[in-house]
Amino acid sequence: SDLAASLEDSTGTDVDVIDDAPRPVPLSYEYVDTQLPSTLEELIGKGDTPVYIVHFSQDAALETAQALSSTGISDKQQRENIKEAIKGTRFTTAFGQILQRLLRTGVGIHHAGMLPRYRRLVEQLAQQGLLPVICGTDTLGVGINVPIHTVVLTALTKFDGRRQRRLRSREFHQIAGRAGRMGFDSEGLVVAEAPEYEIENARAIAKAGNDPKKLKRIKRKKPPEGFVTWNESTFNKLIEAQPEKLTPHLDITHSMILNEVAQGGDARARVDRLIDDSLQTDQQKTQLHERAGEIFETLIDSDVIEIEQDDDGNDDFFTTVDLPEDFALDQPLSPFLLASLELLDPQSPTYALDVISMVEATLENPRQVLRAQERQAKDQAMVTMKEEGMEYDDRMDRLAEITYPKPLEELLESAYEQYCKDVPWANDYELNPKSVVRDMIETASDFKGYIGRYGISRSEGTLLRYLSDAYRALSRTVPVEKCDDQLEDIISWLRVVVRSVDSSLVDEWESAGETENPGDGLTAAPPTREAQIVADRPGLQVLIRNAMFTRVQLVAFDDAEKLGDLDSEWSYGVHRWEDALDDLYDAHESIGVDGAARSSTFITFDEHLERSDHRWFVRQIFDDVDGDHDWGIAAYVDLDETQNRGEAVFEDYTVGPIEELNLD
Repeated sequence: SDLAASLEDSTGTDVDVIDDAPRPVPLSYEYVDTQLPSTLEELIGKGDTPVYIVHFSQDAALETAQALSSTGISDKQQRENIKEAIKGTRFTTAFGQILQRLLRTGVGIHHAGMLPRYRRLVEQLAQQGLLPVICGTDTLGVGINVPIHTVVLTALTKFDGRRQRRLRSREFHQIAGRAGRMGFDSEGLVVAEAPEYEIENARAIAKAGNDPKKLKRIKRKKPPEGFVTWNESTFNKLIEAQPEKLTPHLDITHSMILNEVAQGGDARARVDRLIDDSLQTDQQKTQLHERAGEIFETLIDSDVIEIEQDDDGNDDFFTTVDLPEDFALDQPLSPFLLASLELLDPQSPTYALDVISMVEATLENPRQVLRAQERQAKDQAMVTMKEEGMEYDDRMDRLAEITYPKPLEELLESAYEQYCKDVPWANDYELNPKSVVRDMIETASDFKGYIGRYGISRSEGTLLRYLSDAYRALSRTVPVEKCDDQLEDIISWLRVVVRSVDSSLVDEWESAGETENPGDGLTAAPPTREAQIVADRPGLQVLIRNAMFTRVQLVAFDDAEKLGDLDSEWSYGVHRWEDALDDLYDAHESIGVDGAARSSTFITFDEHLERSDHRWFVRQIFDDVDGDHDWGIAAYVDLDETQNRGEAVFEDYTVGPIEELNLD
């Protein structure tokens, strides 16, 4: 009714509310006290597929999918059809390998931690009717385009980030409403699983049969302490309940106000009118007006916008600086980022990495990645402390202090404290120093290697979204004059990494009218692959340099096993590396891995075969302690595969003395 009233007010036209339209495909509901595999077996037996099994955690969805993959969900013909449908699909990441195995058994998986291209693949297979079962999270409720006959809810409770609670009516109806396919089904089915303790009680009762003595001896299980339970009554109440009222949300941001100012005229009046016309409460509108005033004041005080009066005495807002067409304050703390960049010394050897750290501090935390970093840091610290003989209590106290890396934390927090005094609205947000992009650069990691390093294959979609956000902030928010050559190369490398894992995250963004002048900035869309073999030359060179330096580091640690894992694909396995390392360390005592060893002095690219063979020749020289620089690695780089996979793909790979490393 509020929406209808707002539409009538803004259009001057009568608005009818249709709130009694029957559902085209009616739903039936079942509450079951059988184990999930038994429930699923019965549904498949009755032909109630496709089935979407709803979980409220990504790990639970994967656990169920893996358990079901060996139970004969699909028949031979279905598996053959799936095999044909996924032919040519690249399953290049760690989770991709898991997904491929699951799909071949007829079991799909779908959740927000997956790469977008993997989620799209599952949706496409489901649309073709090839997947009898999909295990996923309640992302189903936001309307993914998957035709489903039956929805199975494994619980009627969820953790909302603060506490475990029962589903709200709107959440339940959103999820349940995905059952029943228009044009395919005459009815959809929604099944709710009972809690585990209730299922065990039901099984015990069934086992006792009608024997009164056995029934009397049953010790009924109770819900665990603190467990938020549900039952058939909960299910029935959710079915009958009306969805809760929608709550409107409006946020006034710098980007919004800059866009209004760019249109000319009285931008402040338009913003105020937008707030007044919104469906917020009066108290919320007052706060939004105050927020708008603070942002206008900040932009005026910083000489970004000015006000003049036109001939009629009306305020006319305009910007005092020429903002790039692709300029954006994508994050709430982007204005702080622009101000804090002035604190860095462009001549510092760590300048480019420090800019990255400042950008990362303004981005939302990728929690799963940071937890993995912290876990690894604690594990390494524990090993060190045990070797040093530290007492248990002291170790525990020390472990409590260890967290994930936070570069520039003191500098950023001090600057932010001062910034908040001048810009009160900034207190609404939290600065989050962290190191993900910087960590990848410092460890010369590609996407796949970084996933493996921290064991976060189940969260690779989370990492990719974070890298995409970092790329956007670096390329669109950091002014061109603040970018040195190293930073420009890193931005290009980041683009190559994101695009090679899932090109849609870059292509859709860059084609959305945000980079209309290809000659104006770092984010210009590259030429098509037909016109140019290499889409992003600086980024690709950084990716290959990182791949080579990863090998330099492993050579320095004499780690033939990891080197063999990296290079077995091009016939340089562990045994060949063992022989090469024996010969190398007969000639030299040690290999350097410092900044000098990583410099461009020790790596060369020959690109003369780029157009004819789609190959580069690359040579990495080791910085040996003797300064002879007479050993290294040489190989041809397959440009097409390297760009497709986002990791260096080599041919004619050689390790040895420099005279053996020349281009043929």
